[in-house]
Formats: sequence, C-alpha cells, structure tokens
Amino acid sequence: MKRRRGKFPWFAYLVVILGAVAMVMPFLDMVMSSFKGAGEYGVIPYKLLPESFNLDNYKEAFSQLELPRLFKNSVIVTVSVTVSVLITSSMAGYALAKLRFRGRAVIFRFILATMMLPPFLLLIPTFLIMLNWPLAGGNDILGRGGDGGLTTSLISLILPFTVSGFGIFLMRQFMVSLPDEMLEAAKIDGANQWQTWRLIVLPQTKPVAITLGLITFIGTWNEYIWTLLISSSDPDLQTLPVGIQLLQSFLDPDRTMPIVMAGLVISTLPVLVVFLIFQKYYVRGVVLSGLK
Repeated sequence: MKRRRGKFPWFAYLVVILGAVAMVMPFLDMVMSSFKGAGEYGVIPYKLLPESFNLDNYKEAFSQLELPRLFKNSVIVTVSVTVSVLITSSMAGYALAKLRFRGRAVIFRFILATMMLPPFLLLIPTFLIMLNWPLAGGNDILGRGGDGGLTTSLISLILPFTVSGFGIFLMRQFMVSLPDEMLEAAKIDGANQWQTWRLIVLPQTKPVAITLGLITFIGTWNEYIWTLLISSSDPDLQTLPVGIQLLQSFLDPDRTMPIVMAGLVISTLPVLVVFLIFQKYYVRGVVLSGLK
C-alpha cells in the first residue's frame, strides 16, 4: 500500500486540484458576473471575464435594495442565533457528557432523532406555533384572536433556531473526552456546576465551539426558506438572501443576473471575513472533533 502511494502521488494531488477548482469556480463566476454589463451573462459561448470591469451593478444593487435594513436584520438574526446555539449546546453537551442523572441516555437519543427529521417537514408546524404564540401579537392566553403572533417580529426568525441538535451532539462528543479528574478537582476546590462549566469546561472547548459557531453563523446568514415564509406578509423582516433574490422580480431580466450577483458578493463578504479570521480554529476544531 505504501509502495502504491509513493508510486502515484500525482493522483492524490490531481484529485485535490480538481476538487479545489470545482469549489472555487462558482465563487469566481459569481464575482466576475457581478461586473458584467447588460446582455453579457449567460451568452454562448460562455465567457468568464466581463468585457469591461465597472461598478454599475453594485451601484444598482445598493439603489434597488434597502441595504442598511437588510444588513441590520441579517446581523441581528445571525448573531442572536449563533450566540444562543453556542450557549445551549455547551450547557446541554456538558450535562449529557459529565452529569449523571436518570434518563440521560434517552434524552441524548431523542436529540439524535431530531437530527434525522428533514427541516422542510417542520416548516408548517413551526409557523403555526409562531402564529399562535400566547400573548404575542394580540393573541390571548390560548394563542387566539391576534394579528400574527410572533410572525410580525424578528423573534420569529430567531426562536426556532436557538437550539441545535447537531450542536449539542458535537459539544457532547468533545466533552466526553475531558478528564473527570479535572472536574473532580474543581469540585474539591469548592466550584459548583455553573463555575465548573464556565471556568473549566468552556476554555477547553474553544476550538470546537468556534467550529460550531462558524457553521451556525454561515447557515443562519444564508437561511432563505423560513425567512421568505415569515417575511411574505411583512417585507420589513427580510434579510439579505431574501432581498437579493427578490431583485429578480423588479428589474429588467436582461440586467437582473449581474445585479443579483453583485448583491450576492456583498452578502458573501461578511461570511468570508468571519471564516478567514477563525479559519485556524475551525480546522483545529474539526480535527479534534474527529479524534475525540
């Protein structure tokens, strides 16, 4: 096996190069298309580079979109969901990994079962829960008689995603490997469970927590279906992905796609910056999660 691997190292490099090209090309096409003029996008034969680089599409995207409002909504929703998932996942992961209580295995299996449900299966039940939330949006204690419940506020974009089954699973799997002796020493020194979790466990889980935070941040920032459903009756709740997609409904089709691509580039920049900042922690977290 070693002989074969040494004999054909070029094959491994070729696979990596082809995979890298396949991943980079869509992003490169998006950036190049954002500079194309009217009638340049989608022509045959296909041209990757625009005839001339200009910022007209970006100016058009800014003028057509209420960018400050969309950006503010995206930031509020994404940051709130990410922080909530990190807190709930680390707390639940610690409890399932290190605390001994009746029903722990059943609860963990139930959490794993929630990961097997398709997200689209829960859209309608979740929407009805938000719509009939008690004492919200004019609803009474039974969730009736109101004017939309929680679907009229950004809370409806945050609340359904505050807990992540995958996040709990990831944190629990990492925390299982933490030595019990370290936690016992903290207990002997007088630390309660809250202090042990905050001062001892959390610092140890930094790489995995950053990995979970990046996954949650990217997924929430790009979330589209649920936001489109909630914001269909209230455009003020739109986030960047929904607002950019709706550009196609109001612009000349000949000019739509380059402007949409410019909007997508604008939307991608915050995710790209966050990922580049925490990239080394992300790689380390993935490695540690796989080993432990």
